[in-house]
Amino acid sequence: MGIEIERKFLLASDDWRAAIERSEPIAQGYLVGAQALRDGSARASVRARLAGEQAWLNIKAATAGIARAEFEYAIPVADARSLLATLCDGVLEKIRHHVHVDGMLFEIDEFLGDNSGLIVAEVELPAVDAPFPHPAWLGREVSTLTRYYNVNLIAHPYRLWSPAERAAEDVAC
Repeated sequence: MGIEIERKFLLASDDWRAAIERSEPIAQGYLVGAQALRDGSARASVRARLAGEQAWLNIKAATAGIARAEFEYAIPVADARSLLATLCDGVLEKIRHHVHVDGMLFEIDEFLGDNSGLIVAEVELPAVDAPFPHPAWLGREVSTLTRYYNVNLIAHPYRLWSPAERAAEDVAC
């Protein structure tokens, strides 16, 4: 069984942009609807992801936290396009920027469409308590705040967040 250990952060500045090594557009959609995940009737999220000329089917435990069971399988690009167009409850689009800091990869997702304006950095770790660099541009941690989970951004996009939800972003790190 695969385990993904991931920490997610808001960004304190745009200084990370100078260190971008590469960027790629990503489209992903969920085959298990966000409502089923929110009401507790789903034990996993199942998504199709398309990144350039690569595609995957991903199954992730529907639990909050930084460590979750995850399985990922490469699928044909044509299959991913078909899944996104016909079977998903909406499609989330973003640009993923790759930035290395002290040998650690930060994947910075700049959301598009209804989630435009939201930018988060993710870092995958080998263990829950593994150390990682904290560059000055890394802001408040939101790893356990489920509203930042991609599946929830489809059902409740950033543009619909209340002033209180957006104000929570301004809380000091």
